[in-house]
Amino acid sequence: MGPTSKPDTWVHAESQFAGSTSRLKSTHLAEAFTLHQISPSRVHSLSSMPSSHHHRRLVLFLLTLLVIVASSAVAAVGGEQDAACDAEYRQEDLRPDRLTVLLSGYSERRLPLLRAIAGAYAAHPLVLAVVVLWCNPSTPDDRLLLPRFPPRVSVRRTASSSLNSRFLPHPSIRTAAVAVADDDVLPDAAAISFAFAAWQQRAAGARPGSLVGFFPRSHHLDLARGRWAYAAPQPGRYSMVLTKFMVLGVDLLRKYSCSPELAAARAVVDRERNCEDILMNFVAAEESGEGPVLVEAGSVRDWGDPRNDANAGAGAAAEMKAVGLSSRGGVGHLEKRGECITEFHRLLGRMPLRYSYGKLVEAAVGEQGLCSKGGRLVRCDRE
Repeated sequence: MGPTSKPDTWVHAESQFAGSTSRLKSTHLAEAFTLHQISPSRVHSLSSMPSSHHHRRLVLFLLTLLVIVASSAVAAVGGEQDAACDAEYRQEDLRPDRLTVLLSGYSERRLPLLRAIAGAYAAHPLVLAVVVLWCNPSTPDDRLLLPRFPPRVSVRRTASSSLNSRFLPHPSIRTAAVAVADDDVLPDAAAISFAFAAWQQRAAGARPGSLVGFFPRSHHLDLARGRWAYAAPQPGRYSMVLTKFMVLGVDLLRKYSCSPELAAARAVVDRERNCEDILMNFVAAEESGEGPVLVEAGSVRDWGDPRNDANAGAGAAAEMKAVGLSSRGGVGHLEKRGECITEFHRLLGRMPLRYSYGKLVEAAVGEQGLCSKGGRLVRCDRE
């Protein structure tokens, strides 16, 4: 489904949102000007006047304007969340045999890659729908929608750039499972199928709340500092999987977005513009009482990995990885995520994260035995 063939409800909702946003901005600007008795035509003259009184007046006006705009953004996010959480939801109406891909995007530089990735997901036979969640409110429609996205891909603007938006339980989702994915990662067809099958196996075994993914991370207690630390997988164990690609049940979207208990934790995600994946791992572990499931199958292309382009040369790949959170943060990024774990623990009053050991690996087809052929050890069934 392309952008020009969206369901009528989406088209209507998006046009309403665009109109209300423009009205909201103009109304709030008028409020700010009126509140401080400043006409828009005088802003330039005020800024150039040497009077300290006028200078203070202008600063006060700008601060008020920032507060008003920030408040309107919070209200927009709250309205979007309330609409998603208030929608009717029946698990039995959701298809267990297909997958919806929720593909988050923000960087306009990544749009060509995003279109290609969305098309690849849409072509997979197990994917019922691909929804691009565009989280950059400043992107013009023509920049976002032209050239068009491939068929069977729908584009939905979020009300703000909040990372919490990627976990909203949109009423349009018609599958029991979703894949939450970044805009610079693409598993091949075999990897997608295997990850989905792993999730289905867990769901069929009455293990609700399981997360399945390809990218593991871990946590541990830093005794010297008295806080939790975030780290790469420890030898033989891990406790989180990343939203580079993560398969989960729709019920977890609702628990993450709609639980009043998690409101303060979601506010941390908004404040730090980070850690939404960590919070989802908290939610899943709390629900399942188990750690996530790491899978290995096929191949997964990751354009955002800082290990791309070992020569650090310029080019498209270098630009792709330059806009990612982890590529910009370095050690500070790890520190920030450790702080998130500590803060989530404090807010919830408990530590639900659990360690997992081992991984599910796609069985190799053919013989496993090795034979010497032509001076090399190869599989015995290879000619």
